[in-house]
Amino acid sequence: MKRKHKKYSKPKRPFDKPRILEEEKIKKEFGLKNKKEIWKSESKIKTIRRKAKNMISSNIEEQKKLFERLKKIGLKVNSIADALSLNKEDYLKRRLQTVLVTKKIARTPKHARQLITHRKILVDGRVINSPSYIVPVELEDTISIKPGKEKKQGDLNSVQEIKQEEIVAQ
Repeated sequence: MKRKHKKYSKPKRPFDKPRILEEEKIKKEFGLKNKKEIWKSESKIKTIRRKAKNMISSNIEEQKKLFERLKKIGLKVNSIADALSLNKEDYLKRRLQTVLVTKKIARTPKHARQLITHRKILVDGRVINSPSYIVPVELEDTISIKPGKEKKQGDLNSVQEIKQEEIVAQ
């Protein structure tokens, strides 16, 4: 059985007020469940930076492969300097939860999170129930809401009004 390892590391200074305030602002802006999600994105960015640093001395073809992989997930990277300048907000903007809000499918990040966890969102015809899913650029246009029985409060009100009008007419 494969051992599971943490995908993040906790901050070295747990009670650093400026960091706590910044994380709270990010948590609210992106509608995250907890700060662990921020730490996971920081970890992903650190690995991207580490790969970019290792690619400095490698040939151009290997660098282009890294840049193409980063462009597929939607990060705008054309050089090693761009890869080193990435931050956690760039990565958080590529999450399914945030993409739903930017495409105006959901009103707020919390609404987007609820739609995703309730299995109402399709990406390329597949149900995705993880708000942290990183949406590739080519699949961004295939995001849709699952078709189904829609019972809207407005529809129910209009049906009740029609029935009342029929009763009055008789």
